[in-house]
Amino acid sequence: MLGVIAGNIRSIALPTLVTILIPEDVRDKANGLVGMVTGIGFLTTSVISGFLVAYTGMLGVLALALAASAIVFLHLLTVKIDEGRVESGDDSQATPKRVDIAGTIRVIAAVPGLFALIFFACFNNFLGGIFMALLDAYGLSLVAVEVWGLTFGVLSTAFILSGIIISKTGLGRNPLRTLLLVNVITWSVCCVFTIQSSYWLLAAGCFVWMLLGPYAEAAEHTTLQKVVPLERQGRVFGFAQSVEQSASPLTAFLIGPLTQFVVIPFMTDGAGASAIGSWFGTGPDRGIALVFTVAGLLGLVVTILAFNLRFYRELSAAYAAGKDDDGEGGGAAVASPA
Repeated sequence: MLGVIAGNIRSIALPTLVTILIPEDVRDKANGLVGMVTGIGFLTTSVISGFLVAYTGMLGVLALALAASAIVFLHLLTVKIDEGRVESGDDSQATPKRVDIAGTIRVIAAVPGLFALIFFACFNNFLGGIFMALLDAYGLSLVAVEVWGLTFGVLSTAFILSGIIISKTGLGRNPLRTLLLVNVITWSVCCVFTIQSSYWLLAAGCFVWMLLGPYAEAAEHTTLQKVVPLERQGRVFGFAQSVEQSASPLTAFLIGPLTQFVVIPFMTDGAGASAIGSWFGTGPDRGIALVFTVAGLLGLVVTILAFNLRFYRELSAAYAAGKDDDGEGGGAAVASPA
């Protein structure tokens, strides 16, 4: 639990540090590299740790983790972080140290469409909880556990490839548009990657999902870094993360029993098997597959609707209007509340 808490603090601090350390015009590329690092970590835990457990037990895993952490601490000592804070003698503009949820909500509300972006990401995570609950069960219905574990190790290279591409090309002039386009592609893939019982189709779909995931995360971070004042970014990132991450466990908790007691019987010997079983297939694995397909359709419809909602136009305009007067902090277009 302490590790989870520390990891969440890190994921809040990291995009704020990107704002401080990286000039605004290349910040989207830096956010892409953050996604690449995530992919490297995923690859490490999926493959390298597996071999270490097999040959050395947990001792090798713990030794590697401690050694890597020590290297990180040494590296951080060489990184100079200038937050540009007001001197302590002038308390009129200093960032309040107390818990200030109301102030954070005012900052978010001051940016047109920002609340909608957070809840859009929350909805995506709500559907993403389906993958948390059912993807392993579906994959293991097709291949052995060893093959499935190795598959994820190989597929995690998509994170690395995505980070390299973003670091070279960026996210375009409107990251919010990139975010929605990525969602259109990923939810479209979700509609079809389990349409037939095929390991290769599943692997291809997961590869696309992992390849485009860093695009979505980098686009959201780049948008927030531009429209939210620097002194409030940590609080806004924390609020957004709390709202967004609350969705996936809720879905995972609900979708398992729903799939087992409703959808699987529906596709085994129920009405679904009679209606579409001749081409979609029948049985427990096809029940899980149907849940993925329905989730993809829901995500695709909501994303297309988002393209035509006012929040997309307003937040895109706020991003375009935001200027970095000093080249280091974002959100000059939005006044910071007292």
